[in-house]
Amino acid sequence: MAGISRGASPAPPHPSADPLATLASLPGVADSVDAVRKSVDRVYGHRIMRRRSNEVSAEAALRGARGSAALAGADWALEELRRRTDFSVEGEPRTVGAALRLTAEAGQLLSVWRQSPLRVLARLHLVAAGKEAPDETVGRPRLAGEPVAEPLVELPLPDAEEVAGRLDGLSRLLLAGTEAPALVAAAVVHGELLALRPFASHNGLVARAAERIVLVGSGLDPKAICPAEVGHAELGRAAYVAALEGYVSGTPEGVAAWIAHCGRAVELGVRESTAVCEALQRGAA
Repeated sequence: MAGISRGASPAPPHPSADPLATLASLPGVADSVDAVRKSVDRVYGHRIMRRRSNEVSAEAALRGARGSAALAGADWALEELRRRTDFSVEGEPRTVGAALRLTAEAGQLLSVWRQSPLRVLARLHLVAAGKEAPDETVGRPRLAGEPVAEPLVELPLPDAEEVAGRLDGLSRLLLAGTEAPALVAAAVVHGELLALRPFASHNGLVARAAERIVLVGSGLDPKAICPAEVGHAELGRAAYVAALEGYVSGTPEGVAAWIAHCGRAVELGVRESTAVCEALQRGAA
């Protein structure tokens, strides 16, 4: 996303001028931003990245998809993802297939995201749903009275009118540009989509794919080698939901804790890719 800083938090402007940048001044957020930046810089400086970054990116994509699927209830081993070719079966295989498709699609949507985040979200839902959901519910925000299948998040569900208004507000905020660090913008996009659950299905998968798009498109992780989804899965579903509850509370402490949680997830994703770099250097992968 244009205008998002990779470095430390800037001095926040007036809240109405740049609300996302204002969040960067919340207690502890600057520390999270700094820790993420240093962690990302270290893995990008690894000697293997000069020669084999495409391999690291491919492995990070696979592991990120695995992590996102695990949070959605399909916790498969990496070996199973490498071996399996048919993801059309109901249940966990479809969830894993959706996660894999979303990870592949996210990298193709960076330029569109800068022009129309809502178009990208619609596309992500279409890709995730595949042929699973009724055609009339795919690729658009849910209408009044339509159910939502999202077992991980049991928070109160905003009504369709609130969803439409907040999605429009989020889109306008992103299109206006921000000086907020990439971590802050990514965490807000992720948190809003989980809080709203705007689609009839696959909201968690879509939210995590959108977070990936912001982290990559911002320039923080241009080669997509820092899979936050890995970290979210490693931190666990209970911690994920608890941090989201803090975000939904709207309190400064709760929002800051959610941003810090997302930052820790990125750091753990970096650790995973660092291990991949070390394995490639040893000739073990």
